[in-house]
Amino acid sequence: MRRVRKRFEKALKQYSLIADDDKILVGLSGGKDSLLLLDLLANRSRVFKPRFTVGAIHVRMENISYESDTTYLEQFCQSRGVALHVATTSFDPESDRRKQPCFLCSWYRRKQLFAYAQANGYNKIALGHHQDDVVHTALMNLLYEGRFASMPPKLEMRKMPLTVIRPLILVEENDIVAIAEAEDYKKQNKQCPYEKATRRSDIAALFRRMEELNPEARYSIVHALDY
Repeated sequence: MRRVRKRFEKALKQYSLIADDDKILVGLSGGKDSLLLLDLLANRSRVFKPRFTVGAIHVRMENISYESDTTYLEQFCQSRGVALHVATTSFDPESDRRKQPCFLCSWYRRKQLFAYAQANGYNKIALGHHQDDVVHTALMNLLYEGRFASMPPKLEMRKMPLTVIRPLILVEENDIVAIAEAEDYKKQNKQCPYEKATRRSDIAALFRRMEELNPEARYSIVHALDY
């Protein structure tokens, strides 16, 4: 936890992720990453500087069998002084067969997130992407799109007055797993029919092989991204 807090604080400072009077909305999926992110931001909001407030939203996809225990999420947020909003949306995988279902699901969740943030005066959206997500995305873009780039720590939206921030961007997934187990975060019941048929799982396996060849591979990739 000390290492995670140190890297969390480093990201906040290094990338100027939080400022006075920010109103931050956490995208709370219910997974270990977003639970830890909310935990850290809620705790940080009680520090004198900078002064900011935190809220959370959980978006349910009604036509995907992903069971989320909203009672647990509400209790989790309430115990940390954070208000939780639960929204529901859906998508039709047959409407655009050129795009993968995972992309469509993510896209419609994001639409709900952005709409709620703007309607309720939030100026920043915090997502739980960690360093492994950054590395995997960079490898996916390199192999499938011919470009070497990944998700940024901070992204100011062009068409809306919102900034997306990723405060866990320097944190390794293994540390998050250890904290989730120590803190007894409740796992959501995943039954997504598309979960196993994704390029991202193939890339994760490829990256594990890369780390076997070079245990410092992640740091080389992050350095090459110039974050």
